[in-house]
Amino acid sequence: MTVVSISMPESLVDRLDEFAEEHGYTGRSEVVREGSRNLLSEFENRRLEGRDLLGVVTVVFNYETSNAEERMMQLRHEHESLVTSNVHNHVGDHYCMELFIVEGSLEDISAFVGKIRATQDTLSVDYSVLPVDDFDGVLGEAAAPAAAEDGHAHGEDDA
Repeated sequence: MTVVSISMPESLVDRLDEFAEEHGYTGRSEVVREGSRNLLSEFENRRLEGRDLLGVVTVVFNYETSNAEERMMQLRHEHESLVTSNVHNHVGDHYCMELFIVEGSLEDISAFVGKIRATQDTLSVDYSVLPVDDFDGVLGEAAAPAAAEDGHAHGEDDA
């Protein structure tokens, strides 16, 4: 097996070691290998290719020690056809959370998430996606009349 050296803050190394011990891993290398495989598989999910997706991307950062907030706004504007909504929240005394609602292809969402993950000083980047066409089977025709009754209908009849 090839040996790879990486740099990371000591606090992250401590967290890796604690995680490895708590979950029965043989060491941090095993944790990093599994995490790497999981990250790569997120972007290689063939089941979602070619489908319209709806997603949520959550980013947490310390606003006092980084320019992550500025970078988040740059990325939002660079991907304005993908980002349908964005919410900025203050968390505690020093942190911010950006919440992005995205709609598009797996390739576009993956590129957006990849750029966010590449942003220096982000503390957490999480996302989830759902295929939009799955909603048809889940909601079926029963949802349309209920939506129309509460004034929340979407489609050609909207005025």
